[in-house]
This record gives sequence, structure tokens and C-alpha cells, in this order.
Amino acid sequence: MQELLREQSPIEEVALTVPTTDDASLPVYTFRMWTLGLLSCALLAFINQFFSYRTEPLTVGVISAQIAALPLGRLMAAALPSAQLRLLGRSFSLNPGPFNVKEHVLITIFANAGAGGAYAIGIVNIVKAFYGRELSFVITGYGWAGIFRRYLVDPAEMWWPSNLVQVSIFNTLHEKDSRRKGDVTRLQFFLITLACSFLYYSLPGYLFKTLTSISWVCWAWPKSVLAHQLGSGMSGMGIGAVGFDWSTVASYLSSPLATPWFAIANVMVGFLIVMYVITPAAYFSNVYSAKTFPIFSSQLFADDGSRYNISRVVNERFELDVQAYNSYSKLNLSTFFVFTYGVGFAALTATVSHVVLFHGKEMWSRAVAAFHAEKLDVHTRLMRKYKPCPQWWFLALLALSIFGSIITCVVFKDQVQLPWWGVLLACGLAFVFTLPIGVITATTNQQTPGLNVITEYIIGYMLPGKPIANVCFKTYGYISMTQAISFLQDFKLGHYMKVPPRSMFAVQVLGTIVAAVVNVATAWWMLTSVENICDTDKLPADSPWTCPNDSVFYSASVIWGLIGPKRIFGSLGNYSELSWFFLVGALAPVVLWLLTKAFPRARWLSYINLPVILGATSMMPPASAVNYISWTSVGLFFNYFVYTYRRRWWQRYNYVLSAALDAGVAFMGVLLYFALQMNGTSVTWWGNDSHCPLARCPTYPGIVVPGCPVI
Repeated sequence: MQELLREQSPIEEVALTVPTTDDASLPVYTFRMWTLGLLSCALLAFINQFFSYRTEPLTVGVISAQIAALPLGRLMAAALPSAQLRLLGRSFSLNPGPFNVKEHVLITIFANAGAGGAYAIGIVNIVKAFYGRELSFVITGYGWAGIFRRYLVDPAEMWWPSNLVQVSIFNTLHEKDSRRKGDVTRLQFFLITLACSFLYYSLPGYLFKTLTSISWVCWAWPKSVLAHQLGSGMSGMGIGAVGFDWSTVASYLSSPLATPWFAIANVMVGFLIVMYVITPAAYFSNVYSAKTFPIFSSQLFADDGSRYNISRVVNERFELDVQAYNSYSKLNLSTFFVFTYGVGFAALTATVSHVVLFHGKEMWSRAVAAFHAEKLDVHTRLMRKYKPCPQWWFLALLALSIFGSIITCVVFKDQVQLPWWGVLLACGLAFVFTLPIGVITATTNQQTPGLNVITEYIIGYMLPGKPIANVCFKTYGYISMTQAISFLQDFKLGHYMKVPPRSMFAVQVLGTIVAAVVNVATAWWMLTSVENICDTDKLPADSPWTCPNDSVFYSASVIWGLIGPKRIFGSLGNYSELSWFFLVGALAPVVLWLLTKAFPRARWLSYINLPVILGATSMMPPASAVNYISWTSVGLFFNYFVYTYRRRWWQRYNYVLSAALDAGVAFMGVLLYFALQMNGTSVTWWGNDSHCPLARCPTYPGIVVPGCPVI
């Protein structure tokens, strides 16, 4: 045991954060855990689903529930009786002793089930709000999570950086923290930062919204379309833009404090190439008639620069009317949107190529080691004392999910448009990509590329003109892979905190069911109670219910499903040349691999991750330039400069700072909405105005767009 205590993880960040001790006597299946876990799961599912429809979506992260659970758990430990009760032939105590860290971890896993899954419900939103139809689906992610546990959870090298934020919080809240004279404890630091974050967010969240994105270039040239395109942080290239708002920093890419500096640097390089090299070169050269449309937008356009009228090309069977499409206009995209798809194609093939070249030998050795004794790190050895989850549990859930999905497609074939074999094909794609994408996420904290692109591409060619089939296929393929990654990340958190695997499994399954019910109920309530929700043409100008994320999903469903990739990126489309990006992505890691072999002493080559570089802008849109500028700036400052030159401070406070900033923004955001914004109370002044309205305008001479000057 003393040897285990002395041993540390080979990953320095893990060794500095994760304890190498375990108390197997701590109870986990307690009344407190089930009560607080189910409550936090349902509450986060409702809040995040509710806020997802707003123009400025607010995501209340799992950290908020994690923090709130501690005083509630301790209150229950102090107030509940300790008498033994019997239920279903078993005795248990409402109060088995002090509230412990393993209960807290399971409550957090419950909450995480409620905090996630918004993407899947977003599919339901676009089908009902934009298409006026219904959609049902079953998620298969648990099966992949079970299959790949050995490769993505047990190895020390698969360290899942974002989990260290959670571990740091648990350490802060549950351990006695000694401090040097003049220092503050981590808990004191957390509470002070939380209070500051909470109070400060009243400015960018309500009183002074311009702090979200300050674009001084727009102020300097208020009537110049070009200046607004260059300077707008929200709708343009973001040159000189800066955001003094933590939600700007962390809203789309998660906390930069939880991401290794080399991953942040790779994202920054990818962003700079796409935003400041490819996009301006294409736009100002008028490639694909780029100047006829905005430089940065997720909207769809006709040849004359107007918004594309989808109703003109849809027949009574809700399929593409080819004759109407040919007589109306081809579908056009903004320059940035077009090339985001291009680099997304490259990122997909680069992921497979990169993992095979740089991790293939390791993956093969682990497959061989699965049948032999192998050296385990300290955390994996500590976890071996607990009963593992049998593999058949995961396989049974997988089989049940696939069977339910097939039945859905057969019974509701006119509704979903997807044949039964589409489910099997989508699941096959998820199976193939879960491992390589899982490796990248577990080592860089960047889940790239989006499997949604390849699922949309494949089914768009196989079933052209069927938007609902495209949406369903993407759901079965992309979402099951995404949820598998999320489940594996939770397994790793339990691994670090030494929580029995079977209790993790039970909490994840039940939490997913509860979250799904609450998400669907909330979505149905919003979609049926808010008139014209998501329809910006019919909503009042000041309505908050514009559904920005769902608008992007809707555009994608039109591009890939209704119109189809053949008429967009294929031989009949405007952007057929972008298909070459698939080949570019496949070959790029080969070049890098050869360079590492030719120059083995060049350590800087080992920090280059081409899938992350190529997939850097996968969140744009709806993420904007100011999000990336702020995220990379903050991340590099803390995780390179502070980590390098103030290592002790970083070890002690970095992840605590991240958690406190997240929680403060979340708490104030909820308070502002229910106290003020829900009643329509607002503050109208210069600091809450949009200062770059012309960024959405085209620059081609003679194009007439409402609100834009004719050039």
C-alpha cells in the first residue's frame, strides 16, 4: 500500500491533481445520493433546455450542481435520522454518516446526464419548429462506451484533461487544506472568486452587454461595411475584438483553463488559418461569388443575395422539388461557412490517419495486452479492488437501443424517412470513429472532428432530398458517438475518484433516462407555448426566442438533406472543389509523421496535432471570432505562462478558478432571467446596443439587402 501512495501518474497534470488514496468503506448508494442526484439531473436538464432557445444561450454546467450539492448533502447528514428502514426486503439507513466524496461524485455524474444531451433535442426542435413535423429516436452510446473502456479509461495516457477541474473541486471541498502564511485556502479562493464572478456578470449579462464583444474598429468607422466585417467579433473577423465576459470565453469551447496549452495552441493555429488566411483570400477574391453574401453567417442565400426561400423548393411529400429548385436558385453559403465545411472534411480523414500513424501501435499493443497481464498505473490498480461492470451489460443496452431504433424507423417510416438499414449504417460509423475521436478528446480535451459532417454527407448521397432521414441518420450516428465520449469521460472521473464501476453504470443509465424525459417535456412545452418560436421572420424584433443553435442545425439539414451534397458539394453544386479536402486531410498526418521520423530530436513536432488544427473551427458558427480570440488568449496565459512560471499557484488554484468563474456566471444568469428578463425588464442605452450592424451586409456592387447600404 505504501508503494501505491508513493507512485504517481506519468502525466504531470494528473500527478499534481489526483489523489492516490482510496477509502473503500465509504457508502455510495445512499438516500442522499439518490435524492440530490435525481433532483440535480432533472433541474439541469430543464434549465439548459429552456435557455437553449434564447438568442444568447446560457448553459448551466455540472459544476454549479456539484457545488450546490455539498451544503445540501451536509444538511441532510445533519438533519436526517439514522434509524434503519426496510424496503424490498433490504435494510438501509437514511443517514449512514457524514456526507462523503464518493456520494458527491455520483451526484455530479447524475447532474452531468442532465447538463448534456441538448444536441439531440436540438434535432427535435428543428424538425418541429422549422419543418413542422415530429421525430423519435433512441441513443446507443452506452454500447460503444462499454466496448472502449479498456482503451480510453484504464490507460494513464488517456487522461481526459477536463476531468481535472472536477477532481480539483472535490479536493477543495472535501479535504483539509493547509496553507502558507499569507495564502488563502482553495475553498476561500473559490468562494471569493465565485462572489466576484457572480457580481460581475450582472454587467455583461444585463447592464453593459457590449462587454461581451468590444469591437473598437466598428466604433472608429461606424458607417463602413468593410470595417464592420473586419472588426465585428460576433458577425465578422473579429480583428481587434475583445470580450470581458467569462461566458464569451467559455460558452462554446468550454473552459480554456481545463485544456492543455499545446491543444490551445493547435486550436489557435487552425482558427488563424481559416479566419485570417482562407476566409479573406476567398472573400476578397470573390470566390464562389462571395461578395454577394455576408462574410460570416450560417444563413442560406439565393443567387441574388436574398435569404433562400425553402418553401419554394419543397413538394407536398416534404421532399425536394427538383424542377422548382432548378428554376429558382442554387443554394449559397457565406464564405466562412463554406470553408468551415471544407476543413471539417479534412479533419475527419485526418483523425483516422493521425490515430493510425501516431497511436496505431499503442492501440494494437493494448488489444494484445487485453488477454495478458499488463502494467497498470496507480489509479487503475486501486480500481481493481471493485467489481467491474460485465461487458454484457453494455452489449445488452446496445442491442436494445439498436432494436428500438429499427422498430421506430419501420413503424414510423413515413415520418422519419429513414429505412431500417440506415440505423445499422449509422451505428457502424459511430463504432468506427468512437476510438480515434476518443483518443484525441482524452489527450487534448478537443472533441474533433464533428462526425455529423460525414453522417450528413453519406446519407445525403444515399437518400437525397429527404431532410428528415438526414436528421435521423445524423442523430443515430453522431449523437451515439458523442454520448459514448461523454460516458467514457464520466467513467474516467469515477476512475480518478475511486468510485465503484457498477454504481457509476447505474447512475449513468438512470440519469440518462430522467434527463431524456425532462428534455423532451421541456422542449414540447416551449415549442407549443411560445408562438412562432425560432422563426425570426415572424417573431417581434426584441424576442429572445431565436434559437441560434437550432438555426445552424436547420441550415445543415437543408444543405445535406433537402438539397443534398450532390447539389452542394458534388458535380451539380457550387462547391464541388471542396471534396478534395478529404484527400488533403488524409495525407497531412502522413507528412507530419515522416517529419517526426526524419527529425526525431525536434520536440516541437510532437506538439502538432493536425486533427485539432483542422477541426479548430468546428464550433463556428454559432461560435464567433471573439469566442475563439478570448478562449485562446486566456488559455495560453494560464496554461502556459502561469503553468511555466508560477507552477505552485497553478497547481493550487487553476482548476478552482475555472470552477468558480463557471458557477458565478451560471448563478447570476439564472437570477437575471427569472428576476428581470422573464418579465421583459430591460435597460436601453449605448452599452447594450449592437455596434457592428453592417457586418452582416454583402459588398458586391448593386446587391440590395434591407438595412445595408447599396455599394
